[in-house]
Amino acid sequence: MDQGVFFAEDHMRHEQRRTSRLVYVLVISALGWFGAGVCLNAQQEGNVTQAELDTGARIFRSTCSACHGPDGNQVSGVDLKSGHFRHAATDEQLAGVIQNGIPGTAMPPNNVTRRNLIALIDYLHVMRDFDTRKVALGDAERGRAIFEGKGGCLKCHRVNGKGSYMALDLSTIGADFSSSALQDALLDPESTDFPQNRFIHAVTRTGAVITGRRVNEDTLTVQIVEANGRLVSLTKEALKEYSIEKEPLMPSFKEKLTDPELADLIAYLASLQGTEPARPGSGGGQ
Repeated sequence: MDQGVFFAEDHMRHEQRRTSRLVYVLVISALGWFGAGVCLNAQQEGNVTQAELDTGARIFRSTCSACHGPDGNQVSGVDLKSGHFRHAATDEQLAGVIQNGIPGTAMPPNNVTRRNLIALIDYLHVMRDFDTRKVALGDAERGRAIFEGKGGCLKCHRVNGKGSYMALDLSTIGADFSSSALQDALLDPESTDFPQNRFIHAVTRTGAVITGRRVNEDTLTVQIVEANGRLVSLTKEALKEYSIEKEPLMPSFKEKLTDPELADLIAYLASLQGTEPARPGSGGGQ
């Protein structure tokens, strides 16, 4: 059997789609893509498309930002925005680090598809100067009213001690994500759905039914937080049913909100920086 398979179609697609990187060859060994890694031979010419960078930015947020932080400098001694990587001098080496991790460190291997891996590497190269899309921002106070009323967001989310535990606590969402990322989450939830936060349905051998958001899981146990905030730790061998919701429970607001209402809601979410936004006349701001 040949030691690799040349993906000419990938080369043609990326050559047409991207102006900055000519991907000459992607070699996948007979052992499999993730076992052997990817060989990227590229040259930098011109600018990567905005769509490519947006994809890379989304992959970074979902795969890397939990440890590295939104700006890539949360790990001591590591600054991804610098453009210099201690364990990688080439794109091929960088791909290997992402896929295989770094033994002896907290850097784990990552299951990333070909397309997402290339987009992520493109994003890392321009992360320092990456300019997210300009997003219209409305009035944060009107956005709060939409969040708590028409949007129905408190049925699942929680902000500053108010709401449900079913979905993510959004009290610091504005500090963690850009306005364009917030817009993506509202209009296309699937593009920003994090597997680690998906909904779980479990039934124990005694018949108890537990549903909620997955917060942690290993080979033997799973931890779920229910809508009322109760944290449940389950041993998998004690379960007779266990399923993970594959699709995001978050609805799209594309048809639910008008453009001005969407701008107001994004403005409110962007204002959530970990402290309660000041209300007009409350004395908490100008």
